[in-house]
Amino acid sequence: MVKVLDSSNFDSAIDKGVTIVDFYADWCGPCKMMGPVMENISDEVENVSVCKVNVDKANDIAARYNVMSIPTFIIFKDGNQVETFKGAMPKEMITNKLNKFIKG
Repeated sequence: MVKVLDSSNFDSAIDKGVTIVDFYADWCGPCKMMGPVMENISDEVENVSVCKVNVDKANDIAARYNVMSIPTFIIFKDGNQVETFKGAMPKEMITNKLNKFIKG
């Protein structure tokens, strides 16, 4: 299940393990396409927390991580930002990126 984050729960959500955060907006077409992909990753990839942040509702978090375009995905490991990538992409590309940090 993909967890929705805001200012009240963001820092604690990314604090432990590997977490991928999808920065999105409801009006964004490519973001809508990525919704089911992120749900699949959440269901299929073990040892990863999958979260999302609505940039319209939590623009403070988007600003903190310099999110200027959406969708933007940031992978965190134990609270540290380890990779950032932008744009819609196939599930396999995202899981390959995640696997580097799960196994590493």
